This record gives sequence, C-alpha cells and structure tokens, in this order.
Amino acid sequence: MRLADANAGYTGTVTAVTGNHHILSRLVGIGIVEGTRIRVIQNQKGQPVLFYCKDSVVALGRKDCEGITLEGGKENE
Repeated sequence: MRLADANAGYTGTVTAVTGNHHILSRLVGIGIVEGTRIRVIQNQKGQPVLFYCKDSVVALGRKDCEGITLEGGKENE
C-alpha cells in the first residue's frame, strides 16, 4: 500500500522509497527509509499526509507520499 492511500490509524513498515534525487535525499534526511515504522495521523483529500515517524510528526505532500510503499500494517494500532 502507498502512504498516500493509507487511512488515519494505519501503522505499517516502509518497504520501498522511490522518487527523484531531491525527494529521496529529503526523505533519508528525516529518517524515512526501508524498515521504518509509520503511523498515519491524518490523510484527507487535498491536504498533506500527517504521520508519526521516529518520535516526530511529519507532514508530507500527497505526491511525495505516492513513492513510499508500506506493508504489514494494521488499522487503529
């Protein structure tokens, strides 16, 4: 599942991160790499996706979230 498609409450592990060099560098800089656990806080149409990752809340544009793949997630964990 892509991060852009995950509902609020979904918790999963990053399995792949794709995108151009700029976005990959930015994501690695904030710790979003394969194996990272992510919990989606808010995902509303037309708004950035808010998620909890490595003791921080991150807001990331939906287009950038389309390159982040999650698996093994559970709703409302």
